[in-house]
Amino acid sequence: MSGSQGRPDGAGDSREQRAVIVGAGIAGVQTAVQLREHGWPGPVRIVGAEPHLPYDRPPLSKAVLLGKGEEAEIPLLEIDFEALGIELELGRTVTGLRPAERLLETDAGPVHYDRLVLATGAEPLTLPGSEGAPGVHLLRTLDDARRLRPVLAARGEIVVVGAGWIGAEFATAARERGCAVTVVEAADGPLPGALPAEVSAPMRAWYEEAGVTLRTGARVASVGRGEAVLADGTRLPADAVVVGIGARPATGWMAGSGITLDDGGAVLADTHLRTSVPGVYAVGDCASFPSARYGRRLLVHHWDNALQGPRTVAANLVAEGHADGAAESVAYDPVPYFWSEQFGRFVQYVGHHGPGDELVWRGNPEDTAWSVCWLREDRPVALLAVGRPRDLAQARKLVQQGTRVDKALVTDSSIALKRAAR
Repeated sequence: MSGSQGRPDGAGDSREQRAVIVGAGIAGVQTAVQLREHGWPGPVRIVGAEPHLPYDRPPLSKAVLLGKGEEAEIPLLEIDFEALGIELELGRTVTGLRPAERLLETDAGPVHYDRLVLATGAEPLTLPGSEGAPGVHLLRTLDDARRLRPVLAARGEIVVVGAGWIGAEFATAARERGCAVTVVEAADGPLPGALPAEVSAPMRAWYEEAGVTLRTGARVASVGRGEAVLADGTRLPADAVVVGIGARPATGWMAGSGITLDDGGAVLADTHLRTSVPGVYAVGDCASFPSARYGRRLLVHHWDNALQGPRTVAANLVAEGHADGAAESVAYDPVPYFWSEQFGRFVQYVGHHGPGDELVWRGNPEDTAWSVCWLREDRPVALLAVGRPRDLAQARKLVQQGTRVDKALVTDSSIALKRAAR
């Protein structure tokens, strides 16, 4: 136990300060690693709900699902926790938080902390009434992917609910296995909420080319044994139904803790990723943060955010431990980045766009490679690249630096994007 137990401000010898991280995903694990790299001298403990050693999630919809490659069984993170002095407590469910006592409540008893990091990620949304229904699946964890592997191997009829990123990636894998796939989307086109309709419209053809039936403007009313029933009464045969309709921050257990959440359940972190409770930080999918770059609060459910945020948390936790003020706090304001592999295409997105930003096309969306750029006052704020990784890399620098560009040059896909800089 730390020598500061019972002190509400967590004061005491920094070598005895216990940092506890809730969540064994990439955000939680990287926070622990970064704490050591930044020189945190005290104990570091990760409390995770899953029984597995920490693993990477992107391979779940690819290698693990298809049973291919070195990552087919479990894509473990290559980290020597013992050498770094990081304690792992796995298969332990967190149930509450008592900040006044600096205690984390779990199903195996309380855990004392001096500094706490919330990295619980997000949990998938479910279809009402489908929880526990036979043949209905989610794809979020290693166990989810393992349960789905024999479903794909059976090469049956699969209904995917949701044409978002995860729905498209799963449909891609299912078709690769030879399954008959129907994707049902309540919105009028794929990737609703992520991209404007004019940008996602060309992606409809990707489904058709892959042999996937895409039904938009359709809602699933119920799922039963061997079928999915739409709101208009249409019955779709289904050996399995895979639900990919989004995710919400996994923060329900924080009720009554004093941690301020927004209407969507995300932890309201400040620019240093601190929460409303002293000594408690939040990072990754469970937390939103204010972005000076974009002038609004962002909630980013992507791997890159879970990788970058921990550096800020670690730096600020270590700075907080310097009573002499030798270290300064660091603000978090990244340029978000995301990628997806679907229907034989490599799709990348960088930045953040809003409804008032000007959309500029680079290339013909009927071609195999194209991109679109969003401008705000002649400065790129976001870019979507399909098969054009060079556009993505150059746009990332332009967004990061806030560089003004020549719109006429941006629209010419034969010219390197960096040459559009004024």
